[in-house]
Amino acid sequence: MSLFDFLKKKEFEEIRYLKSQLEHYKPIVDIETEVENQKKRLEQLITTKESEIKTVEENFSKLNIDYQIALETYTKLRKEVSLFENKLDLIEFGVYEPIYDFDKSDEYRAEQNRVIELQKEMISSEKAAICRTNWTIDGSESRGRASTKRYIKLTLRAFNGECESLISKVKWNNVNQMRERIKKSFDTINKIGESQTVSIQSGYLVLKLNELNLEYEYQLKRQKEKEELRAAQEAMREEEKARKEFEQAQKEAEKEEANYEKALEKARKEMEQATGEKHVKLQAQIDKLEQELKEATEKKERAISMAQQTKCGHVYIISNIGSFGENVYKIGMTRRLEPEDRVKELGNASVPFQFDIHAMIYSNEAPTLEYELHKAFTNKKVNMFNYRKEFFNVTLDEIEQQVKESGFDVEFSRLPEAMEYRETLAILQKSNSQVETKTIDELIAEEFPYSLIK
Repeated sequence: MSLFDFLKKKEFEEIRYLKSQLEHYKPIVDIETEVENQKKRLEQLITTKESEIKTVEENFSKLNIDYQIALETYTKLRKEVSLFENKLDLIEFGVYEPIYDFDKSDEYRAEQNRVIELQKEMISSEKAAICRTNWTIDGSESRGRASTKRYIKLTLRAFNGECESLISKVKWNNVNQMRERIKKSFDTINKIGESQTVSIQSGYLVLKLNELNLEYEYQLKRQKEKEELRAAQEAMREEEKARKEFEQAQKEAEKEEANYEKALEKARKEMEQATGEKHVKLQAQIDKLEQELKEATEKKERAISMAQQTKCGHVYIISNIGSFGENVYKIGMTRRLEPEDRVKELGNASVPFQFDIHAMIYSNEAPTLEYELHKAFTNKKVNMFNYRKEFFNVTLDEIEQQVKESGFDVEFSRLPEAMEYRETLAILQKSNSQVETKTIDELIAEEFPYSLIK
């Protein structure tokens, strides 16, 4: 073999070797290329998704803005619609805060008449509504002024008519609603008058709102005066019942006293002539009659004393769990000779169950004790509006503690008997049990119609 052939063979071998190596590393080269391609596609996808996310965020931001605008519009429109709806629950208008503090309803009416006179003065002095433009008609200023006056008159008539209607309808559950309606009417009418540059003045609006407030507070004061009158009449009736009880008790005690005195006198005369065993029996009879005479005299004196003392009486603590539930107590006062009679009257047809007495406290200053207890539990009244309602949401321990602090050591009955209420629960429970048993029997009969179960 020549040198040339040897070198050529060697070269072919190297070429084959290089080809084999190239085939061996070809997958690696393809992977790197694929990785690069995947990387480029991933970057492109990320860019696309970031663009989509940005678009979504922009749309969300725009939708959120649109939602807030729509919500504000809805809230505004809902409130305007509520102005013309008759509802008891008008929380959005808040609780009315009293402005005036007169002692008598007549003072509210007098102040209202004064406000109405101020309105008339504003109208007559042309300050209730004004026109900001000196209009002319066909070049005539006088005709323009006449036309303006007519427009102002119509504007005020429309506003006054609306206000008059609203003021006549004001009551406890719509006073703030009526105020908002007057303000709305003021804004609406002034907006209509913009084309003529005519507007009702804010001072006139304030007077109308004051008239509304005074009408409401007048009605409220009148209602309170009626309740006070009813309370006074009830107190007078209660006082009259107590007076009659005292008089009747006094008469009965005087009659018993006279009978015992006659019987005692007769027994003493017989005793003067009696001897032995009869004398002993008559002495025992005399002792008994003297004790009964003493009790009758004390009873008469007590009745006379109770009738003469206008402040003595009993403060009672009572409950009615069947009607009002747990921890609701009525704290009241009575001057009746038999205070339990007053409690029985309270449990009449107005409530489904009788009241239970937890304490009956006698005091020479009963009204003062009652007032102190009411004052101590002011923040726990069941009825926060009418202070003459004597029900309080407290525990018996709290009441007992307050009574002790007032200087009275009284034994409280802890557990209410509530006989009618508990009997009612037992009857209902028994009735429900019978209904359930009957239902089970019926189901068995339906499932096994030929069963021998009896």
